[in-house]
Formats: sequence, C-alpha cells, structure tokens
Amino acid sequence: MTTAHRENATSAPLVSTMRAAVADRFGGPDVVRVGDVPRPQPRPDELLVRVHASTVSIADHRLRSREVPRGLALVVGPTIGFFRPRVRVLGMEAAGLVEAVGDDVTRFAPGDEVILMRGSRFGGHAEYVTIAETGEVAHKPANLSFDEAAAVIFGGHTAIRYLDQVEIGPGTEVLVNGASGAVGSAVVQLAAQRGATVTAVTSARNAELVRSLGAARVVDYTREDFAASGSDIRYDVVVDCVGNAPFERVAPVIRPGGTLLLVITDLRGMLAAGGQTRRSGIRVDHRGGDFGADGMARLAALAESGALRPVIDRTYPLDEVVEAHRYVDIGRKRGSVVVRIV
Repeated sequence: MTTAHRENATSAPLVSTMRAAVADRFGGPDVVRVGDVPRPQPRPDELLVRVHASTVSIADHRLRSREVPRGLALVVGPTIGFFRPRVRVLGMEAAGLVEAVGDDVTRFAPGDEVILMRGSRFGGHAEYVTIAETGEVAHKPANLSFDEAAAVIFGGHTAIRYLDQVEIGPGTEVLVNGASGAVGSAVVQLAAQRGATVTAVTSARNAELVRSLGAARVVDYTREDFAASGSDIRYDVVVDCVGNAPFERVAPVIRPGGTLLLVITDLRGMLAAGGQTRRSGIRVDHRGGDFGADGMARLAALAESGALRPVIDRTYPLDEVVEAHRYVDIGRKRGSVVVRIV
C-alpha cells in the first residue's frame, strides 16, 4: 500500500458525527427523524463510504412499523427488534463515494464510486456507512447516476437470488405477481433478459411500464385473477413479490416440475413449503439463494450493460425522508423510492 493510500485510510477524525434518518421506536412515518449520530470509522478491512443515495424499501417499512407477514413477529424479532428498532438508522443499500479505506483494503481506494448492500445491518440512510471489502460491494455502474444506481440494488439483489434457483431460457413461461415494484420490476427484466416469456401481474396504470421492461403479457389484477380456474396458460415459474399468491392458490397454473418462488410469504407458507414440494412435484422456495461473493459485481455488470434498468418512482432529499416513508406506506410505488443523502 502506498503512503498516500495509508494516509487516506486514516484521514477521517476519530470522533465525529453525521446526519442520518433515525427511528427510535416503532410506528408510522412520523417516528423517523433526521438527527446527528456518531460517524462510523472503517476497520482495517473496511471502506468508509460517503453516501449519495439510498432507497426506502419494504424492508425499511417493516423495520420502522414492525408490520410483518402473519406469524413472523417472533421470528424476525432478533433482526428488527422486539420493543424498539434493533438498528436506529434504516436503509439496506447505498450508492456513494469511497471516503477512506482501512489499511488491509486493496481493491478499492478513496474516490471510487461504489454500490453496496448492508442487508439486515441497515445504515444506508446516513451521510456515511462502512462495508467490508469482502462484503456486498462493487464499483458503481459507470453509466448510472448515484440515484439510478441506488434504485437497482434492492430489487436487483433480490431478483438475482431467487431467479438463480431456477433454469430460465427461451420458451420458459414466467409469471411475476407484483411486477411493478422494486423487486418485481427487476424480476421482469432479468427473466426476459434470460429469454423467458414474462407475464406481468400489475394494475392497468403500470402496463406500459412493465411492457417496456420486457413483459410479453400483462394481467390487470383489478379485472382478472391470473390463478382463476379455466386459465389457458400454465407457467414454469411463478414469482410472488406481493405475498397474496400462496401455493394453494397458484398450484393449478404451474406446470408439473415447475417452481413457485415466494419472495414474500407468511410463517405458514414457510413451514408448508417442504411438504408442498414433496407432495406436488412443484418446487416451492421461500428462501432464495446465496448472493455469492461476486453477486454485487454481477448486479453492477447487468446494470451497466442495460439488462437491468433503474425504475425510479420518486426522489426525496434526506430532510423529506418522512414523506418518502408516507409514500411507500401507500403500497403503490413503481420501482424504487430514492432518498438523496447528498
């Protein structure tokens, strides 16, 4: 490591604060406030990233409100907290600029533009965040702004983890329930990019959007039930990004040997998945797969190639993060709601 590199690694003051969106208790959007918190310092194997943008996702809604799928309150308690939020600063992901690096870091340097996923550790709704060099971090797609890069992380990360569990190619019929959200819009794009014929379930107002992302067919859920008896289409893969398409409802429209990917499900759906798979011959997966050491680099490459495009519904400055939460709580966002930190 060069002398300049070492100096950059220790240039941040030992004691400092930063602005962040903080939730000290569970509740509605108004429990979130912008205040000063201690600024993290990078360990020898970590990057300190100056955050430019993040998003308010369904995960942030759940951590803030403690509204989780039925039966999961105790299960997720160790992750989100029982009586108050386990972590005060929300934001699973971030796009930003490397401010400093620890002495052991070799793949990144101050000034690099990066994307990162902190997952259940959250912390992205702040001016600074740390991430291990071996963690889920990659160089930002050069063709995307920080806002756009932040918008592809959460949905792209989830879509890759689930779609990697199935073989998808030309001729594969894929149905995406909840196709216009952050995860659904990414699933539509990546499934179509792999050659699948994609049916998107969404409202009529989002039909043009999902078609532009690669959907061959659109089902308006306000007028038609895609799982109703008598449907003449059978699917190889059904991806439920909403939580209202359990096995019992959708099994009749899945081909023998097909797969149901439950991105959102309740405790009953989780516990029943194994037995349903054994009895029906339809694979039911509620876990998704390991993102892998190269996952963020893959995501960045897909975004840089144009195979994964950002879908941004609205953008809010950090000082209006409460309004961002209010909008997400409506449950009708298209793609991502971005919070601009800088």
